Parts: sequence; structure tokens; C-alpha cells
Amino acid sequence: MTLYAYCRVSTREQNEERQVIAMQEFGVERRNIVIEKQSGKNFDRPLYQKLIKKLKTNDTLVIKSIDRLGRNYEEILEQWRVITKKKAANIVVLDMPLLDTRSDHDLTGTLIADIVLQLLSYVAQTEREFIHQRQREGIEAAKARGVRFGRTALKKPDNYYEIYQRWRERKISGREASRLLGVSHNTFRNWINKEIS
Repeated sequence: MTLYAYCRVSTREQNEERQVIAMQEFGVERRNIVIEKQSGKNFDRPLYQKLIKKLKTNDTLVIKSIDRLGRNYEEILEQWRVITKKKAANIVVLDMPLLDTRSDHDLTGTLIADIVLQLLSYVAQTEREFIHQRQREGIEAAKARGVRFGRTALKKPDNYYEIYQRWRERKISGREASRLLGVSHNTFRNWINKEIS
């Protein structure tokens, strides 16, 4: 009966320390805490999959909150089923004490836990959809204000048209032109494509 913990943050910039501290305070040994920096949109996460394969009957998986497990409603419910039914392991969600499968629940307790799980899974997915919607709206608003995304266009050197003319007359190759201009071959190709179109 081993105690494992799964901590997840969506990006490398985010810090998982708060989750790790909560797991250690719960009693999970540091070597049994799995930390993954990956989106919760699905369960195609290598460290999570490796941890699930390792789980045995009566082991316990601890997570800080249901959205650390994932943010896809159907997949959260399926993972819960795999862990608790197929693997016969337990799950503890620290932020929601009702979601603790270690003790035998009576029928009413099981029903309440199932309802809470479904509700929290729904909220996790809805929040993910809201995040994407807010990102789209923010990008559209920024574009409307004239904000440009991506790298700034590289300014053509003063000798560009001279080199371009030599290239057009086939006096030099595209690679030689790129070298003389001090830019990559792709940049030169992009510039000449704009000239031609």
C-alpha cells in the first residue's frame, strides 16, 4: 500500500511547489511525488501514464485538486474509473475531502462523491474552455488595436536592391545573395517572393 502523489502545472513557467508542499504535509515521500509540466487537456502525459501503470491494488494516488488530474470532463471520469475500479487503487483529492476513496462509503456517501466528482470535472473542463475563449478574445482585441504578433519583419539592408538585381540577372545564386545581405536563405526567399508577387 504505497502513497503516490501527482502534481501538474500547465507550463514550465508555473511553479508546482505549493502542490509538492501539500503532498509532503499529507505524508507522501518525496521520491513518490510525480511532477509533470504539461497541459491538462488530455491524459497523453508520459509521467502520468507511467505512474498509473505503477499503481497496484490498495495504493493511493493523492492530487491537490481535480483540475490537477485533468481538464477534460469525460477523460477525468474515465481515469477515475480506471484507478478506482480497474486498478482497485484509491484516490484522495486534498481540496475536496468528499473525494477520498480510502474508506468504505455507504450508498449515500458514494452517490454524493460521484455527484461531486462529476460536478468538479465539468467545472474543470468549462474553466479550460473559458481560458481559451478569453485568449481568443484578447488576441482579437489586440489585433483590432494594431498589435502585431510574431517576429518583427527584418528590415532590408541598404544594398538589397543591388544584390536582388544581381540575383535576377543570374550573376549570383540565392545562397550567395543571402550571404552578401547577412540574412538566412529563407529570409531572402521571402523577400524575393514578395517582389515577384
